[in-house]
Amino acid sequence: MDFALSQELTDYLAELDAFIETEIKPIEQRDDNIRFLDHRREHARTDWDNQGLPRKEWEDLLKEVKEVADKAGHYRFAWPKEMGGKGGSNLDMAVIREHLAAKGLGLHNDLQTEHSIVGNNPFVLMFKEFATNAQHEKYGDDVMSGRIRTCFGLTEPDHGSDATFMETRAVREVKDGVDGWRINGSKMWTTGTHAASHIMVFARTSGEDGDAGGITVFLVPMSNPGVVIEQYLWTFNMPTDHPRVSLNDIWVPDDAIWGVEGRGLGLGQSFVHQNRIRQAASSLGAAVFCIEESVKYARLRKPFGKPLSDNQAIQWPLVELATQAEMLRLLIRKTAWEMDNMPHKEVEKQISDKVSMCNYWGNRLCCEAADRAMQVHGGIGYSRHKPFEHILRHHRRYRITEGSEEIQMRKVAAFLFGYLGPRKQQFANLTWDDVDYRKGN
Repeated sequence: MDFALSQELTDYLAELDAFIETEIKPIEQRDDNIRFLDHRREHARTDWDNQGLPRKEWEDLLKEVKEVADKAGHYRFAWPKEMGGKGGSNLDMAVIREHLAAKGLGLHNDLQTEHSIVGNNPFVLMFKEFATNAQHEKYGDDVMSGRIRTCFGLTEPDHGSDATFMETRAVREVKDGVDGWRINGSKMWTTGTHAASHIMVFARTSGEDGDAGGITVFLVPMSNPGVVIEQYLWTFNMPTDHPRVSLNDIWVPDDAIWGVEGRGLGLGQSFVHQNRIRQAASSLGAAVFCIEESVKYARLRKPFGKPLSDNQAIQWPLVELATQAEMLRLLIRKTAWEMDNMPHKEVEKQISDKVSMCNYWGNRLCCEAADRAMQVHGGIGYSRHKPFEHILRHHRRYRITEGSEEIQMRKVAAFLFGYLGPRKQQFANLTWDDVDYRKGN
């Protein structure tokens, strides 16, 4: 097995590094834009008097950087070639996202906002895989141009990981001679709603609570008067763009269905697998940044007349983190490679457990590395003049979102014990004759 990165990808990382230095760093230094990244970052980014939303100046800056990256041919790297991208693979993206996150805070890659000069837009792949021919014809240009910006309406106030018990309902209704659906319900943590053109509403259209089937996705315009943003939830990590949304007596036509009626959870799984492996890579990169910064500080800091790094109490925790980072990197890249070498819709059936392993461990590792970096740096590490508190606050949410640690471990257990996945048939036929110590009794 060849673990070497391709020369093409290695050259592209160097190209990205040069682009950051020549195009992105000057934007950071212009007009005191550094305030969004230094110790003032939380205040500079947050419009405290407008529900805690991101400040317009901050979002305008991110938009500018995205446009610069898009013009240079980087932003759409992972998009399918037929949709104007370069067809970057999951392995490519895993390597790139780790590489960018390991550079620390910057306009090249801001993990709090999911912003990057190499964009991660899973909706594009969802569109490619699940949209009907009619939807490609109707929405294709708007998706590729960014005129359609979606938020994800799956979680509800009373239902998170138990999505099959969602209470949002859609029932058939003909209006003015047009077949359609009447939707009522509510959603929670619909990130990005304030800037979205549409909300992807997951609603039960058939079946019973707990059934995986019978859930349908509808693309609902945010301009629909029945879509009401009730409250933006202030979080551990500000600013916030995570609202609670009510869906009040909304009618949409049949062609608002995204994908296939009753099979919406498959579309949701498509979203989470791609996002989880990339988030794992970003978490790994941020962890590596924390480890490396701690190592450098420990070599330079000299309490009691000798380097802090001479102390095993400093060395050993960082050794353990570095070891875990090395092992995680191999698992992430192997899993991403496997995703690239099977049909997109097979990922859930074959290696969903590996994706979950990468994600929950990556997010946990990042939080542990940020916490250790704060400890190694002492008082200055606890301050906002270092980025570790920001990394800890931001990445702490990923141990809950995109599937909590417990839910992801549950998925791993289901594959390990053969309740789901490739081992299911093996364990279905398991008998005591297969266990050595029972033989001959």
